[in-house]
Amino acid sequence: MFITSCIAIFCLKKYTVFYVLSIKNLFLSMKYIFNQTKIMKKITLVLLFILSSFCVKAQSYVGFLTDNYSGVNSVISNPANITDSRFKLDINLVGSSFLAGNDYYGVNVMDAFKDDYSFDTDAEKSPTSDNNAAINVDIMGPSFMFNLNKKSSIAVFTRLRSMTNINEINGTTIDDLDNDASEDFNINEGDFNIFTHAWAEFGVTYARTLMQKEQHFLKGGFTIKYLQGGGSGYARGKNVSVDYDADGTDLGGGETTGNIISSGEISYGRSDDFDNEDYEFELTDASGFGVDLGFVYEWRPNHADYVETNSKGDSYVRKDKNKYKLKLGLSITDLGGITYDDGLDDTYNIDNPTGVSEDDISDADDFDDILNSFYTLEESSNGIKANLPTALHFNADWNFNGKFYVNLNTDFSLTAKGKDDASRILNVVSLTPRYESRGFSFYLPLSVIEYNGFQAGAGLRFGPLYLGSGSVLSVLTSDNTKGADFYMGSKISIKQRKTKDKDGDGVIDKLDSCPKEAGPIENNGCPVEEKQDASEIDTN
Repeated sequence: MFITSCIAIFCLKKYTVFYVLSIKNLFLSMKYIFNQTKIMKKITLVLLFILSSFCVKAQSYVGFLTDNYSGVNSVISNPANITDSRFKLDINLVGSSFLAGNDYYGVNVMDAFKDDYSFDTDAEKSPTSDNNAAINVDIMGPSFMFNLNKKSSIAVFTRLRSMTNINEINGTTIDDLDNDASEDFNINEGDFNIFTHAWAEFGVTYARTLMQKEQHFLKGGFTIKYLQGGGSGYARGKNVSVDYDADGTDLGGGETTGNIISSGEISYGRSDDFDNEDYEFELTDASGFGVDLGFVYEWRPNHADYVETNSKGDSYVRKDKNKYKLKLGLSITDLGGITYDDGLDDTYNIDNPTGVSEDDISDADDFDDILNSFYTLEESSNGIKANLPTALHFNADWNFNGKFYVNLNTDFSLTAKGKDDASRILNVVSLTPRYESRGFSFYLPLSVIEYNGFQAGAGLRFGPLYLGSGSVLSVLTSDNTKGADFYMGSKISIKQRKTKDKDGDGVIDKLDSCPKEAGPIENNGCPVEEKQDASEIDTN
């Protein structure tokens, strides 16, 4: 357990360095962008496309988590899944899930790789006054689960996660800018919200059978997660507008430079002062706790087919088989959050009716210098809270004949859209037919995802490997792809074994009093003569 924790923290440090430096470079690049009048006109468009290359969090590991052989990975959707499992022991070595999409840009992915492809003219756009995107990376590190006894199981897992939500971007303005040949432009953004967070999880899950009565079976579970913050930042705007005049500032001698007139209010918070050029990354001491809760009900109309009983009335329920006709799961995940005590939260009034020279902005040292030099700081406070993306999950799994299933899964965010201090998943409904066996499974997820629309994908589990995509079929066939995802990973496991009857007497070894010698069922699997010999000994 200690080694697992060390690996998680080491990975978090490496990942968070990349994450924080990326955000820092975003702030620094704004200074450069303001200095490039031709690029400034395209800034929002370019940013939205870049974000769409890494976007959309609905459900990680689409298709795979519906598999009864997903093992320890299944705790991230419902902690109750691990008890009465098809595994004695399951160890996830590493798994990664990346999801992408937005509701502004749609592309033909195959054409996009051609040299003459232009996103400005060839991509299909869906501009509205409220375009959105979300970013998700989900890496499940070394994790394991095992059975404590017949009714309970435990799991320990490590996980690295990063999410960004971008809400209420004015796509209509972006489209107008893209179609306007003039260097002058006006952005009427209005309100917007951006929130990003990276963190690590170390979780312990306990699950137990709560009821097993003939055809009715119920199990429940919970997860306690220790959270290590990696970094968080957000920006929000109210009634924001920007008017850019390419030659609005007279420098004298016939020379001019751009002039920027703005209005509205901008707030931005960050877990550390990483927008400073002299910033050196250090893993924060921010931490917190999270909780997941879940229940699973199974309807087992043929329950008697999976129960073996001996003459003494002792019974054994087969562990290697799925026994349900219908399985229903309900869970709430990601309750909790992380507090960054050293975080900073500043709110600026950016009303500037006379404007700011483009040269003055390009000469500023950093983003803070721009805000503090040309705009009014209205409020500043220390400490920010980053809440987890709390969500409600419902799952229904129908078993046709033991190996063919169809699964209905829904993931709904319990976090309001545009909430300042929380990540948010995207709502999704998916229908997944699958073939499932001990050594191989194949999935065909069909999903409707918020912002992305319809997606079709495929995935499989083969031996120690699992890989797939909830959108690969859509990506390869659609001219208007707004999202894509991919996941893969590896694990080692010990599955529940088929019940054995070595002596072939019809009494399984677990209930056979003489497992190496054949005997009638009414004699508990022991030879009759042994019973007679024992009676004679007692008589003497």
